[in-house]
Amino acid sequence: MARPNEAKNGTPSRRLAHLWDESRCIACGACVLACTMTNQPEMMAREEKGWGGLASNIRRIESANEQGRPTLLLVQCQHCDDAPCVRTCPFGAVYQDDDGLIRLDARRCAGCSYCVTSCPYNVRWFHPDTHVPAKCMGDGCLDLIAHDQQPACVQACPAMARDFGDLNDPESSVSETLRTQRSRRLLESAGTEPKYFIVEGS
Repeated sequence: MARPNEAKNGTPSRRLAHLWDESRCIACGACVLACTMTNQPEMMAREEKGWGGLASNIRRIESANEQGRPTLLLVQCQHCDDAPCVRTCPFGAVYQDDDGLIRLDARRCAGCSYCVTSCPYNVRWFHPDTHVPAKCMGDGCLDLIAHDQQPACVQACPAMARDFGDLNDPESSVSETLRTQRSRRLLESAGTEPKYFIVEGS
């Protein structure tokens, strides 16, 4: 059965990427809330027990640095170019689409959790009703970008700390930011080629 927007010959026509500017982020949580409201509104009053917070496709990790100052990391599916979850899914339910996004075909998913355990970023969670792993991007945000709108997290951020765009387009705002600002990717040594960039500022 054909899946929507599946990459032809394994080569996406676009490479859509998420960008989070930690130097602009005010830790308000608007992106997390917007993500849940858009993609899993039924979870608004329920926790994701494994993460100890609101069930969302954006995971909020709070800690402290060596000086004892609080730090925040917002992490989500990295939409890796070489995604372990795609390789390890025994049912072909996890795939890369024509925009370079990693997606899940729930019709093929058996809930085996291989994709959950193989992800080095720990950004999938099991929906308590469907028993299917959930992650960025949810159906609500996929519908937004299909209508040429930004994902919910980008639209909701009051500090303009989030962006989303095509890495293959040198004129995109994401490409422009990555050319002019310092940035990093998480766990680059894992070789997954993530498309989630953390901007550190100029």
